[in-house]
Amino acid sequence: MQRTLTALLSVSFALSPCVYGQQRSPTLNVTDHASVQGDNKTDIQHVMEAFHQAVVAHDGGRVASLFVAEGSTWFNVLSDEAFAAARAKTPTASKVRHSSFAEFSKFVSSSTSALNPQHTNVQIQSDGTIASVYFDFVFLIDGKPENRGSETWQLVKAADGWKIAAITYSSNPHA
Repeated sequence: MQRTLTALLSVSFALSPCVYGQQRSPTLNVTDHASVQGDNKTDIQHVMEAFHQAVVAHDGGRVASLFVAEGSTWFNVLSDEAFAAARAKTPTASKVRHSSFAEFSKFVSSSTSALNPQHTNVQIQSDGTIASVYFDFVFLIDGKPENRGSETWQLVKAADGWKIAAITYSSNPHA
């Protein structure tokens, strides 16, 4: 099943110049690890590509399918400047916001705006069982940057392939 999923993702989400919203491929720094076997790096890249394509296509169900169903975490952390601006508007605003992939999937499915998350400076580390991905992002809505920052994903290799277990990102929303 893993090979079938990998082959399907390879055909369906082959890396193209537009996958990350750029005219060139993202910078990819992969830490060599003696215990990393096979195509784990490629499979993790496919998860990132599938995420991007699902967001662009407004396919919240596909986004949700990329996550560990139970126990996944999602944290948005405002930068100091963004937090000060949020507090100026709403004195009870939180710096750290817990959310979920389900909320994001719902947003993706219901949005009528063009969505395009761009990822650059991608770094993948894995031992073949767990992995972390760290990158810079710009989230475009209708072609305009609405948020930017750095993001980290924690992934686990489940029986049916790599799944996202956690996302944490810094948030510098457009003022």
